[in-house]
Amino acid sequence: MNENDCILSVRGLDIRFNLRGRVLHAIRGIDLDLYRGEVLAVVGESGSGKSVFTKSFMGLLDTNGSITGGTIDYCPTPGAEPVRLSGLKTEKDWLRIRGREIAMIMQDPMTSLNPLKTIGDQILEAVTLHQGLKGTEARARTLEYLRDVGISDPEVRFKQYPHEFSGGMRQRVVIAIAVACSPKILICDEPTTALDVTIQAQILQLLKELRAKYHLTIVMITHDSSIALEAKRVVRIHDGKINFDGDVKKYAAII
Repeated sequence: MNENDCILSVRGLDIRFNLRGRVLHAIRGIDLDLYRGEVLAVVGESGSGKSVFTKSFMGLLDTNGSITGGTIDYCPTPGAEPVRLSGLKTEKDWLRIRGREIAMIMQDPMTSLNPLKTIGDQILEAVTLHQGLKGTEARARTLEYLRDVGISDPEVRFKQYPHEFSGGMRQRVVIAIAVACSPKILICDEPTTALDVTIQAQILQLLKELRAKYHLTIVMITHDSSIALEAKRVVRIHDGKINFDGDVKKYAAII
């Protein structure tokens, strides 16, 4: 791929955690280029470091973890001056990136949704904050996102609460909130783990459709090889290092 299409560049990234006097070296000198518009699968067994790696793109490391070496550079538009994410220090700095530039979907939607707020209000909040829309215009855009993620009767669903939705429907709502932030990169951390096979396939198809409509770059974090095969390119992390980086056909040949 043309390096001018690189939206995120990682060089020599080291991440360590302090664990009661011991140091855990979670990420060990990783290099990676993420290209604009691609679907990248990051695979690895539990504890390999794949989630820690991608959380560092958003400043979401636990308080006992830190970047101890290397760089993460984000280029929002081709030819623009990159933003050095690994150099951001304050929450205020990260709020300019988190959500509006790089968004993340977690595997359990109930940890992302507020049980005391309606579904509509939670999407509306993202639309208002990140797109600057208000009133009827913001509501209309919220209903559009509900339709985009395949939720029928959006006018009715707008007024309902998370507990009134199935697991698959809640995941669709979380995706709608993420997309409403208008990010350029969408990180999906095991987004279908808790869903049955049929719903899993629907969510993966939905992500493909949203990628095309909203020009997203998607990173899929998974331990499931069948989900990785839905991507165009696969990176495998083992013991904090990348031991495979290639197109999905090459990956399919070795699993």
